[in-house]
Amino acid sequence: MTKILRTAWRHVVRSARDLTPIILVIAFFQYFILQQPLDNATELLSGAILVLIGLTLFVYGLELALFPIGESLAYALARKGSVFWLLTFSFLLGFGTTVAEPALTAVANEAAKVAAAAGAIADTDQARSRYVMGLRITVALSVGTALLIGVLRILLGWSLPLLIISGYVMVIAMTAVAPPEIVGIAYDSGGVTTSTVTVPLVAALGVGMASSLRDRNPMTDGFGLIAFASLTPMVFVMAYGSIVKWI
Repeated sequence: MTKILRTAWRHVVRSARDLTPIILVIAFFQYFILQQPLDNATELLSGAILVLIGLTLFVYGLELALFPIGESLAYALARKGSVFWLLTFSFLLGFGTTVAEPALTAVANEAAKVAAAAGAIADTDQARSRYVMGLRITVALSVGTALLIGVLRILLGWSLPLLIISGYVMVIAMTAVAPPEIVGIAYDSGGVTTSTVTVPLVAALGVGMASSLRDRNPMTDGFGLIAFASLTPMVFVMAYGSIVKWI
């Protein structure tokens, strides 16, 4: 019991340390630049405490469950020697974690509102809902594809810089032909996909795989999957925007 409490307290202190810069910036601008007192200070303090608790539980949960699960599954599948199941697992992991990503849902909802206001889609709940779901599925497919390519890179020893450079050349080419209103959304999609749910499992997958293969180094081969997961959504979303516009 003492060990659990000590571990919990250590995570609380770590989370408080991480939140301190944000709190100091807000306090500085509120009191010294705007020179205004905080409204509803009690509610804000309660909210800050809840954020601290939530961040602590989330980080502790990552260390306790998500990282070990990702590494152990990748290790077991690699040891089993079935490339098909390893690639299938990688794709489905990328797809599933991205669909569950809260940041992606928030961005997709905002994108649907803007698209409706701009006349790109009909201004109805059904049209917006369809647009949101289409965007989420598109991004999820792109991240699944990214992990599949990333796992193949680890297995076959492909050059990471060459793949990343080739990917961004494709992004530049797509930017030139995609509808202007989708370009910004596509770029942001690359960022929101690598967030709270996706990053821990993707990182654990890469490290677990590289650790289980005899001629692979976890430091040089285990990382890089997150870069793929950030890159491919830009290409897929711009393609999705082009299709939606021309249909």
